[in-house]
Amino acid sequence: MPQASSAAIGARDSSGRRPLARLSPAAVSWIKAIVFALALVPLGRLVAGVFLRSLGTNPVEAIIRSLGTWTLVFLCLTLAVTPLRKLTGWHWLLRLRRMLGLYAFFYAVLHFTSYVWLDQGLDLVAILHDIPKRPFITVGFTCLMLLVPLAATSTDAMVRRLGAARWRVLHRLVYVVAVGGVVHFWWLVKRDVTEPAIYAVVVATLLGYRLVSALRSRG
Repeated sequence: MPQASSAAIGARDSSGRRPLARLSPAAVSWIKAIVFALALVPLGRLVAGVFLRSLGTNPVEAIIRSLGTWTLVFLCLTLAVTPLRKLTGWHWLLRLRRMLGLYAFFYAVLHFTSYVWLDQGLDLVAILHDIPKRPFITVGFTCLMLLVPLAATSTDAMVRRLGAARWRVLHRLVYVVAVGGVVHFWWLVKRDVTEPAIYAVVVATLLGYRLVSALRSRG
């Protein structure tokens, strides 16, 4: 089955172009709208779970864990855009990267907000004591702070203001955030690290691809 999928990706139509390599602006807009809607499904399921009381015996933990997991998912999807574009020739995927990155920030903010509000009851003193005391919270909070300038400079106007070169350097912080997110998750679960290990492999693969590509371009 994977071989058939690879063949389909590499196949070309009668004009010599790969299928989906070039889509009309209208088609890309539809894809963006679908991805935008799908990205809200995890949040919708959590809201429904609250009203239906189907989040288990510890709904607060379920909410915080789910929002954190989806933050990592969207970070991985954001990092996957460039390799997929290069491997498939689907350059329109770049049109999705900004939205996926902003969704990563969105879920990270909700993740932290749920911890501050639902877990700590907006007790600022307790939160300030908790952040440096528990390393996984310190790492998670640092990652959130690193995401703030990335979200703030995600617009075309900010790209022009910073200049493309400086903007690219700044947005490489997403690599640090992705690694930090895995560490945050790993230190949180402590015992069964199967799930964070999977994300570690995914992030390592995506970053390793970039490293190999960079080395090849220099060589």
